[in-house]
Amino acid sequence: MHIDSSRRAMQAVALMEAVKGLIVLGAGFGLLTLLHRDVAHVAISLVTRLHIDPARHYAGVFLDAAEHVTDANLWLGAALALLYSTIRMAEGYGLWFGHRWAAWLGAAGGALYVPIEVYELWHKPGWIKAATLTFNVAVLVYLVWMLRRGQLQR
Repeated sequence: MHIDSSRRAMQAVALMEAVKGLIVLGAGFGLLTLLHRDVAHVAISLVTRLHIDPARHYAGVFLDAAEHVTDANLWLGAALALLYSTIRMAEGYGLWFGHRWAAWLGAAGGALYVPIEVYELWHKPGWIKAATLTFNVAVLVYLVWMLRRGQLQR
């Protein structure tokens, strides 16, 4: 792979990681908007607005979970979202500038998801799950390949 195309590929991975971080950060802020609100009522409104049958299994699980949400749970979820997004955006920054530590972080993070994705695909096959697993394995292989080439900055 040519250096320019290798750099562009690394920057594409960096951008993807940063976007994931921003999405989760937005979700964390979304959790904070639920503070001091009747989360169960909000969940029922959402299910109704989306025309989902509340008697369906996943809708029922969602509604049951919403009944047990506390402000402490929301703060914890927002804090975890902040932690996750900080790690993803730091990884994106590091990959954008070709830092070795970021490739290690990305490879380790990607390796954590692969067994979960394989399990999910095995138990409930679907083309979206298969595509996600394929894409994540490709990114993982690419990051390991870049680390083995030794052309990343320390």
